Amino acid sequence: MIGIAVIGAGRWGPNLIHNLETDRRSRVVVVADRDPARLRVVNEKFPHIRTTEDSLKAIENPDVEAVVIATPASTHFALASAALRAGKHVLVEKPIATNLTDAGTLCELASKTDCILLVGHVFVFNAAVRCVKDLLKKQHLGRVFYMSMQRTNLGPIRTDVNAAWDLAAHDISIANYWLDTQPESVSAVGTGWINDGLEDVVFATLRYPGNVLVNFHASWLHPKKNRDITVVGERRMLIFDDMNMELPVRVYDKQVRGTATLENFDGTLAAFRTMVHEGEMSIPPVEFSEPLRNECEHFLECIESRTQPVTDAAFGLAIVRALDAVARSVRQSGRPVEILP
Repeated sequence: MIGIAVIGAGRWGPNLIHNLETDRRSRVVVVADRDPARLRVVNEKFPHIRTTEDSLKAIENPDVEAVVIATPASTHFALASAALRAGKHVLVEKPIATNLTDAGTLCELASKTDCILLVGHVFVFNAAVRCVKDLLKKQHLGRVFYMSMQRTNLGPIRTDVNAAWDLAAHDISIANYWLDTQPESVSAVGTGWINDGLEDVVFATLRYPGNVLVNFHASWLHPKKNRDITVVGERRMLIFDDMNMELPVRVYDKQVRGTATLENFDGTLAAFRTMVHEGEMSIPPVEFSEPLRNECEHFLECIESRTQPVTDAAFGLAIVRALDAVARSVRQSGRPVEILP
């Protein structure tokens, strides 16, 4: 069995512990956290797992083959680099790091040490997200025109990264996965009211190859929890609503046919309708599966087969590259910023 060290036993860590403990291919050897109270909770639920407040001690444990990091984003680089240098495989929660230099260094370390590095962009392992990926791959919507993404809620408010790094990291990972490419430029604005220097809300538009626009609204200062994405294509449109557990994907047979001109447009509603096709809505079947479990299983499979993860270091670096450009555009009051590969 693959021996695992889990660093971080806060909100997300226990979910990782549970999934790795219940997989027949792995066992959690040790859990590390700076907070003794969190470790006591782990001891009560998993009395056979060792605990420590020393993360490096957990990483260097000879029974540990892989390290899973679920700590604040600002600590990801230090912990992941220590694990890779110790020759351990790594699953690190998103983002891979909080700046381009550190993200690039982790990519290099993973390559030099020949270790698996999976970045926890969990939505890539969501069955509904993969359903949409399949629809796009089969050209079911035709050419994609644009995507509109909302990820809002009242909290939780971070103190180490802004709303884009915390929330939009999900949306950019989904867009990159669906389009199988990376954005070329971005224009973004945002403001922070709660913590100086950290934007509570960010609005951004990314331009992808093929003139595809992706707009996102990321906010932890909002009265309603929204987790939805609209994809508008040449032939059809769809909505992915992550809050709808039963029917997460809806496809609309809607499109604009022809081009409105002064010659054929007489100002009547009937004339307008002749240019718009509105068919029925369909619901593709999505078999529910737990995204985090899928992610953990993929991590273990990659270790066993020595294959690169779907969300490998390069995938994680691309997200950081886009988020870095978003931050630069925000600082320049929305000025477009080129995203260089």
